[in-house]
Amino acid sequence: MTDRAGTATEPDTTSGREPSTGAPGPDDIDAEPAATPCNPRRHWLRWVALGTSVVILATAGAGWWFYRQLDGNITTDTTAATELHTYEKERPTPVALDAQNILLIGSDSRSGEGNSKYGPDDGGSQRSDTTILLHLAADRKSATAMSIPRDLMVEIPSCAKPDGTRSRAQFAQFNWAFEAGGAACTIRTVEKLTDIRVDHHMVIDFSGFTDVVNAVDGVEVCVDEPVKDVQARLELPAGRQTLDGEQALGFVRARHGIGDGSDTQRMDRQQRFLGALFKKVQSNGVLLNPARLYPVLDAATKSLTTDSGLNSLSDLYELARSMRSVPMEKVQFLTVPRQPYTQDPNRDELVQPDAKNLFERLREDDPVSVSSDVTDVQDGKSDRESDDSVKTSGNDGDGGSEPPATGSPSPAPTFQGTNAAAGMCG
Repeated sequence: MTDRAGTATEPDTTSGREPSTGAPGPDDIDAEPAATPCNPRRHWLRWVALGTSVVILATAGAGWWFYRQLDGNITTDTTAATELHTYEKERPTPVALDAQNILLIGSDSRSGEGNSKYGPDDGGSQRSDTTILLHLAADRKSATAMSIPRDLMVEIPSCAKPDGTRSRAQFAQFNWAFEAGGAACTIRTVEKLTDIRVDHHMVIDFSGFTDVVNAVDGVEVCVDEPVKDVQARLELPAGRQTLDGEQALGFVRARHGIGDGSDTQRMDRQQRFLGALFKKVQSNGVLLNPARLYPVLDAATKSLTTDSGLNSLSDLYELARSMRSVPMEKVQFLTVPRQPYTQDPNRDELVQPDAKNLFERLREDDPVSVSSDVTDVQDGKSDRESDDSVKTSGNDGDGGSEPPATGSPSPAPTFQGTNAAAGMCG
């Protein structure tokens, strides 16, 4: 046998067949057919799978980038942790372990990005423009925000100052604590005043507040009379209107040209505005809409300084998630019971025993009610002090005694305040 060139070839001894001559033979009938063109449907499915994988990876990458961006915005207050650890033995012991007490501090510092337009930076000094102790009940069915007046006369302990020296212990107005020793000094002052353990703290500045309000497209308020406060850069007509961030900041800070100019009315206005802001965030789908949630989180995290227990996006998310289950009417705002200070009517002092009983209820995680109607406000007497809360029976005929029968508990005391469901316009 020869190949096509006429060269002799040897038989294929391994297969037992003659070498192929190129023409089909009887043994070629059962051979596998030549490969057919690729199935178009299978080809299309492969491209869909590849495209889906790319989209998933891109989305995951973008999500991770956004997470890292927001997480990196938050500033951690390590100085406060050092000071609080030093005085740990003086701090109150936590009572209701599943409850949370978070101190919210609004700083009037003019340092930092965006804050210089509210006044000159005098070397980084700061005071607490607003201080609120937020108590989250252990069952997360209520949240109570208690404002502490900036002019309340309190005992301020000796605190570490930014320059490394220490302030002297003094009896002074409350907002001096933040100026003297920052968040740690404010926390120690609050704990000394209330005997409530502060679990976490947050400090937010002017610029951050305006950015958050802008991120939710403003907050609706109702104003009874026209407002003009030059110092707060605020001028508003009377009536219902939506405030942007700058207007909102002026609205919660104003003391002149609005109401009677007292800090009492200013705190009431702050509480009502925060309630309206909470209501806006809850009602317009911000928490469930990533496109709307990201700007709010970005604005909030850029302006926040927190302790190490709340300095990550996951920590803040868990806090927001736990707050989301609280009914709006159970998100309550009130101010610690106070009156003009006897030695200076421009300062405040606590009203007792109401303030003591309010602190006790928050410390023990007991219910608190609020009402804007002063006729509904009770003295803050605790049901533990009610003479009718426990009744005992006399001896039985066998000389024994029946166990004490518990009567109906007294209703939770009512303090003057408002809730998030009321909003600013009722």
